Amino acid sequence: MPRPSTIDEYLSSIPQEMQALLNALRREIAAAAPEAVESISYNMPAFKYRGRTLVYFAAFKKHCSFFPASVVVLDTYHRELKRFRTSKGTLQFTAESRLPRNLVEKIVMARVREIDSVKKK
Repeated sequence: MPRPSTIDEYLSSIPQEMQALLNALRREIAAAAPEAVESISYNMPAFKYRGRTLVYFAAFKKHCSFFPASVVVLDTYHRELKRFRTSKGTLQFTAESRLPRNLVEKIVMARVREIDSVKKK
């Protein structure tokens, strides 16, 4: 598979069930951070905010992953993440165990605040 240059190209290359999950996540991220810009980074869909990576997401064989690009943010919401498989830097989900919209919004907004606090220093 050629390397995608847009999120649309990436999504068109994955199974439809995962396309639906990641398209929903894409919309939720965009709604939570309207100033963020779509990009591809490390061959994965990503959003950048003020020139820094806000979040990544990707499809894998049996799950999708959401990468908040911040261990601090994952630690902040660890109680809400208990029902999901997590590892350093990633949050895994499936069609049967979707990420709640309000949790995605909280994570994205926390990343926005984190990036804003670094830019102010």
